[in-house]
Amino acid sequence: MDARRASRILILGAAGRDFHNFNVVYRDDPAVEVVAFTAAQIPGIAGRRYPAALAGPRYPEGIPIFDEAELEAICRRERIDQVVFAYSDVTHEHVMHTASRALATGADFLLLGPERTQIKASKPVIAISAVRTGCGKSQTSRYLSHWLRGQGLRVAVLRHPMPYGDLAAEAVQRFASLDDIAAAQCTVEEREEYEPHIALGHVVYAGVDYARIAEQAASEADLLIWEGGNNDFPFLKPDLHIVLTDPLRPGHELSYHPGEAVLRMADVAVIMKTDVAEPAAVQRVLDHIRRLNPRAGIVRAASPVSLEQAESLRGQRVVVVEDGPTVTHGGMAYGAGWVAAQRAGAVIVDPRPWLDAQIAPVFDKYPQIGSVLPAMGYSAAQLHGLAATLDRAEAAAVIAATPVDLARLVAIGKPILRARYEYAEAETPGLLGYVEAFLRHAGLIDKGR
Repeated sequence: MDARRASRILILGAAGRDFHNFNVVYRDDPAVEVVAFTAAQIPGIAGRRYPAALAGPRYPEGIPIFDEAELEAICRRERIDQVVFAYSDVTHEHVMHTASRALATGADFLLLGPERTQIKASKPVIAISAVRTGCGKSQTSRYLSHWLRGQGLRVAVLRHPMPYGDLAAEAVQRFASLDDIAAAQCTVEEREEYEPHIALGHVVYAGVDYARIAEQAASEADLLIWEGGNNDFPFLKPDLHIVLTDPLRPGHELSYHPGEAVLRMADVAVIMKTDVAEPAAVQRVLDHIRRLNPRAGIVRAASPVSLEQAESLRGQRVVVVEDGPTVTHGGMAYGAGWVAAQRAGAVIVDPRPWLDAQIAPVFDKYPQIGSVLPAMGYSAAQLHGLAATLDRAEAAAVIAATPVDLARLVAIGKPILRARYEYAEAETPGLLGYVEAFLRHAGLIDKGR
């Protein structure tokens, strides 16, 4: 690299960690020039620009976003000096294959860590992370937020970003009602995360610029809950870091990025789904936690599932709709909806014969998906394709295990029954024992309790 010019940087991302890393590390650094972002995992991101309103005065035309498939061509064409990997829930092997692609062009390959990227909030932060997508972050966050409000604390939930719309308009988002969600034209994926919190009376923040988000959230709260995305580490520096593991995928805590790093960072490691996992799998995860992070407290928890009108479904043909990320890049073949349908004695119909053209490519990209439909709705066309698939499927009912109220979003000619899953303590004192101790130490509740 010519020492007289700024280091030219390419950031690989998925419309989340990549933008955050740019905002807190690179945006105001005159020694670097971020030439472009690339996009993976999320459809519809490539081909757009990170807007000048967010990129700052050093980038008056904004920053282009390309498809990650163009990595080598971009590096050579733009004389890239450093490739920064900035997305999550991928295997260690995937990270190193991507590194090899970058290194082969002559560029450096870099991972930015918590010290450079975490924001110190003005209020205490409890962070909820996981070793994989689909462990149960949302249900754990809802459980804790609801309990904390019951202790008289004002709580704001900060959600890992999902900026799929107008990025400049989504710099700071605050959701306190369903009207707020509708006004922001949220995707199904965003609704899955925000709606259950709002139903419980929680305020949710999200967006793109987390320095501003943290400042605004702290102005109306005693305590911030960071609800992570995928298996990423928190954008805010946690005062108590809770990390979830999944015994339905034992061993994944050792082999996914940055999930292994997150588990090594944990103050408390929670083994979820102990009510449905095999005891041997629970023990295997327990052994891995003790080996990777012997200082962490360990909690066993359950993820009970309830299903509307379950008694009426025995012998009935049903299509199951699952939380999208869990069965796509989360790698699961099925989720809570499939479990609920099995327990109800329903006949689960494979949706593949009726897939709409908007949905079929998802099954090609994620061949591990079983006889279920992911709740895909990154665009209006994709949501319409999901509805068309459900309408055509030869089934008496739909079981929807997506956290969003699907019946409000699609109009189809068959009933949609919701499967809900929540966090439940499986031992005493459980997770709340650690949280109460933290609150007493932080002076947020009476130490005499």
